[in-house]
Amino acid sequence: MSSAAQRQVKASPEADLHPAQPAANDGEKQFLVRGTPPYRRASLAFFMSGFSTFALLYCVQPLMPIFSADFGVSPAASSLSLSLSTGLLAVAIFLAAAVSERFGRRSLMFVSLLGASLCTIACAVVPDWNALLVIRALEGFLLGGVPAVAMAYLSEEIDPRGLGASMGLYIAGNAFGGMAGRVFTGMLAEYFSWRLALAGIGLMGIVAAIGFLVLLPPSRNFIPRKSTVRYHVDAWFGHLKNPALALLFAIGFLMMGAFVTIYNYAGFRLVAAPYNLNQTELGLIFTVYLFGIAASWAAGLLGDRFGHFLVMPVGALVALVGIAITLFSPLSLIIFGIVLLTSGFFMAHSVASALVGKLAHGTKGHASSLYLLGYYLGSSVAGSLGGHFWSADGWWAVAAFTGVMLLLSLLASLQARRITMRG
Repeated sequence: MSSAAQRQVKASPEADLHPAQPAANDGEKQFLVRGTPPYRRASLAFFMSGFSTFALLYCVQPLMPIFSADFGVSPAASSLSLSLSTGLLAVAIFLAAAVSERFGRRSLMFVSLLGASLCTIACAVVPDWNALLVIRALEGFLLGGVPAVAMAYLSEEIDPRGLGASMGLYIAGNAFGGMAGRVFTGMLAEYFSWRLALAGIGLMGIVAAIGFLVLLPPSRNFIPRKSTVRYHVDAWFGHLKNPALALLFAIGFLMMGAFVTIYNYAGFRLVAAPYNLNQTELGLIFTVYLFGIAASWAAGLLGDRFGHFLVMPVGALVALVGIAITLFSPLSLIIFGIVLLTSGFFMAHSVASALVGKLAHGTKGHASSLYLLGYYLGSSVAGSLGGHFWSADGWWAVAAFTGVMLLLSLLASLQARRITMRG
């Protein structure tokens, strides 16, 4: 056989994955390279999955007062429509990481998105409050199949030189979905009904799930593994023994904890005198997520060019400055401070997500699941603990609590950089 024929036989059916450039230091792996059509399709697919996941997850938040009135439950009980979903999502992340190691990334993410969308539509028609909570818990469990597996797919399939930009676009989709799920659902519920609002979000999720499946290239570097419980436990503990990764997991906990705490209790401050914002005006604050979308995308590009460990502490510092600015009284400065907090948070989160994939040696889904476990535990634990600081001494106490967490994030990011450079 001639050399030309040999080259033809060996050619990949998707040669534009990495044309005319070998995958240095990666054996026979074929990456999706920035600038190629498969890379663009994958990035768009993950933007859609991030948007859908967080729109489906947070769409009930503005509806809690309506749930309280319609179903005759207390405000605390109405919050279960969200807390049950996020709690089950954190648990499911571990299981999803294990399942995806055997059955693959792409199909699991599609089933998760489609199932969660159908659950949201079911919530729109269910007549009983307890049934709604059961469905929301199931929805959170299903959504756990997306975040950890998405990070694993990206870190396995995307060329490391373009990983930050792709991960940043995925995080941007998260931010956009989180904003849209809150803002649009609240507006639809005000002008039509909460049931129509949930049905609309559910149908959007189905469209996004189908688009995700059509756009995303099949995995090329994933090798299914038959595994035992011991295998998964060893994989998780193996990542925890990596000090740089352990610090990234802590950064996820601290950054998300500070971010959620500020958003949880800013509302209590702004509905009171002298601001007296109504619910519509308060809900519009979530549009500052647009700055998070831009920040996560920019951080990914800057991280790819200048180094992720240089960008991550900048994000923590920007968020810390934002919290300090919220201590001033003018409403414009409070909003500006929240903009900086949001931008800094998404910068750090985007870069930390990419670094987890880069630093994890094998079983990347397990590493991603540990990062996201810390991330959602930060939301749950710190977000609730911040209420005690609010009750004790108002906004000053909340700012001090979150400021300490962000300062610790900054120090952890610098330490992780030193460890990695020594290694």
